[in-house]
Amino acid sequence: MPNPKDLDPTTSPIAFFGYELRRYRQQAGLSQGKLARRTGFALGTISMAETGRRPPTEDFVRRCDEALGVEGALIRIKEMMDNVAARLPAWFRPWVEVEQAADSLRTWEPLLVPGLLQTADYARVLFNGEPRASAERTELDVTARLERQHVLERENAPMLWVVIDEGVLIRRIGDDTTMAAQMDHLLDAGHMPHVTIQVLPFGSGSTVGLLGGFVIAQVRGLANTVYMESAGQGQVTDRPDDVADITTKYEAIRAEALPQRASLELIGEMKKRWIGN
Repeated sequence: MPNPKDLDPTTSPIAFFGYELRRYRQQAGLSQGKLARRTGFALGTISMAETGRRPPTEDFVRRCDEALGVEGALIRIKEMMDNVAARLPAWFRPWVEVEQAADSLRTWEPLLVPGLLQTADYARVLFNGEPRASAERTELDVTARLERQHVLERENAPMLWVVIDEGVLIRRIGDDTTMAAQMDHLLDAGHMPHVTIQVLPFGSGSTVGLLGGFVIAQVRGLANTVYMESAGQGQVTDRPDDVADITTKYEAIRAEALPQRASLELIGEMKKRWIGN
C-alpha cells in the first residue's frame, strides 16, 4: 500500500477525498485506529479511503464527518464526487469507482481503443456517433472520459495490461489525422512503466473474446471485479464464477497476442500508414 504522503489530491475526486480525510483526522489528533473505533468501520476501510483505494459510501462519509467534527466538509466533497459521476451513465458509475481504486487492470478490447487510452478526438467521434447525440452532451462525455484517464497519471497508478485486436488499429474512427494521433498516443502509453499493450494479430486465428471486451480489476484486500461489455450498456460483477471465467478467457487471448515490443512496432507501422493515407 502506498505511503499516504504520496497521495496526489489533484489526480481524482477519490484521491482528493482521501487526502482531506487524512488531513482532518490528523488535525483532530486521531490515529486511523481511533477513527475506526469512533465510526464503527474497520481500520482497513479507513486506510483504503485515505489512500484513494476505496470510494467512500455516503454512510462512511457521514460518520467520518461527525466523528471529526468538520461540519459537513467531507459531505460536501462527497457531493462534488457525485456531481462528477453524474456525467457518466448510471450503470457505468460502479465500475468507475472500482477502476479508480484498482491496483491493476487487465483489459481486452476487440473493437475499439480502450477508454483509458483514447485521445479526446477519438472519443469525440465515438460519442458524436451515438443516436440523438448533441454537441453539449458529447463534450460532457469526452470530459468525463478524460477525467477517468487521470488514474494513469497519479503517483500510485494501477498496472494496466491491455490486449487489443489488430482490427482496432485498422478500423477508421474519424479521419486519418485522428487515427494517426491515436496510434501515437498508444505508443506513448506503451512506453509508460506501468502500462503494457499487446496486439492480437489476425493470423492468430483466436476466436476467444470476439463477442465483447472486458476488464478485470484487482483491488488489494477485495475480490476481483469484472466489467463486461454488451450492447447498450455493460455489466459489473464480482461473482467468483464470472471472474474466473473472464480471467481464463483473458489469459487465453493474451497467450496468442504479440509481445509488447512487436505490438508497439505494429502500432508504429499503422501510424505511418494512417499518416500516408
